[in-house]
Amino acid sequence: MTEQNMPNQTDPHAVNLHREIARLHEKASSSAARRASDTLYGGRETVLRQTLIVLLADADLAPHDAPPEATLQVISGRVELVTALKSWTLETGDLMSIPQERHSVHALDDSAFVLTVRRA
Repeated sequence: MTEQNMPNQTDPHAVNLHREIARLHEKASSSAARRASDTLYGGRETVLRQTLIVLLADADLAPHDAPPEATLQVISGRVELVTALKSWTLETGDLMSIPQERHSVHALDDSAFVLTVRRA
């Protein structure tokens, strides 16, 4: 991407993930839950919703039901996706569809990932 086409903070269609991760990391650092998130894309009218989530090392997303269709893409760090019967370790660059079962997410390192959900 040329400098001319690089996303900036004033373009409503572009998000710089590095800046957003740094901002959320700072927010997570001051949170008792050691996590922070923000919606990157998706309003009431859209079918997709993308959320950037930062978990500090050893932080968790408690067990919860899976949405109808979703993926988790690790931008930095390592996380463990855990279901009742199986777990997967995902690291920077990994993209995985989330199984249709109750699951949790545990950060093995300070981590950032994008959760993409198709709304029902």
